[in-house]
Parts: sequence; structure tokens; C-alpha cells
Amino acid sequence: MNANKGKTISDKGLRRLPKILSYLQELQQYGENTVTCTPIAENIGCDPTQARKDLAACGAVGRPRTGYDITELIALIETFLGWNNMSEAFLAGAGNLGSALLGFRNFREQQGLDIVCAFDNDPAKIGTEIYGREILPISKLSNLARRMHVLIGIIAVPAESAQGAADAMVAGGIRAIWNFSPKTLEVPENTFVEHADLSVSLGALTAKLNLALKKEEVEHGR
Repeated sequence: MNANKGKTISDKGLRRLPKILSYLQELQQYGENTVTCTPIAENIGCDPTQARKDLAACGAVGRPRTGYDITELIALIETFLGWNNMSEAFLAGAGNLGSALLGFRNFREQQGLDIVCAFDNDPAKIGTEIYGREILPISKLSNLARRMHVLIGIIAVPAESAQGAADAMVAGGIRAIWNFSPKTLEVPENTFVEHADLSVSLGALTAKLNLALKKEEVEHGR
């Protein structure tokens, strides 16, 4: 099943894998045991050949006629993504977005990400609890990150505070940052940043809707 283990994968492929994993977990819940690339590709919106390449990068090799064993495929993808080992993370920002992230159970249950500490610079929030996590002053982030050997950080602060939060994370040895702020962060080369710009996602969504509506207007006008 893992003869092709070690193949490289594109950034777009990495973004497709969680979608594939979610679909496989859904199939598993319905009692399915095997799956081919065709329904996978149809579900996530790509070509079957591309889906096969993505799976090959995880070490998966389909069997003639039957395709992939779903249980084995889920395990391979989770291992490739690092989701089968609980990863601890620090969260900077305990506002509305940060609170929502703390309450999102799927991070722990499906992605294996455990937000163990949350930080803020608002005196009204410091010392309070959100979903069982005490909010700590952001001045303690760096020291705690080093003591706890935390490598993942999540930024959910306003743009003007994002670089400061990133600096504190880098100083604490955090190597991967999930940035929910609109600020482009400056970090060392050995630190990885994934931007989750909600405004960009919304812009892409509304643009698709606008194009679809224009297409419908043209079709109806014929």
C-alpha cells in the first residue's frame, strides 16, 4: 500500500488532502470499505489523475478494480499530515474569532490539534476562562512556549498586533504559525506561516457567485 511513499506533493495537493480525508471518513461512517479515485475526485472537485497523485504522495497505491482500502488510506493521510499525533498549539487573541477557535472541537477530534493555552493583552480577558482555558497575558507566551516545547502558534489578533504576536511566538521557538489576521508576517526562514485570510476567502466566494449570476442572466436572456 505504501510503495510510493516519499513522493513530493504541491501546496494545492496539501490543501486537497484534508478534503479527501473528510470524504473518506464520511464513507467509513456509511460502512464503505473501498473507494476509487473517481468518486474522490468528483467529491473534492479535481481530476482523478490528480487525486491519484495526491494519494501516491502519502504512500497509497490503489489495487486493480477495487481501488483503495478506506481504513488504510485514512491512516496514511493522517500520518502524512501529522494528524494522528496530538499537536499542541498556542493561541494569541481571545476575542470573538479566538474564542470560536477555542470552542471548535474538530481541531482536537479530527485534526489532532490541541490549543493548550490562549493569550491576550486585554486586562478584561486575562484571568478569565474560555472553553476551559485560562486566558494568560501575551507577555508570558514566549517563556511558556519554550518550557512546553510548543511548535505551533495561531494568531487571531487585529492586524496592528499580529507582528508582535508572531515575534513572541518566534522568540518562544514556535516554528509554524497559522495566521488569521490580514497582516503579512515577517518571520525567519525556518518558520512556516499559513495565512487564513477570511476576507480573501469571502472575496473568492462572492466572485464565484457573481460570475454564476451573470451566467444565469445571459442564459435566461437567450
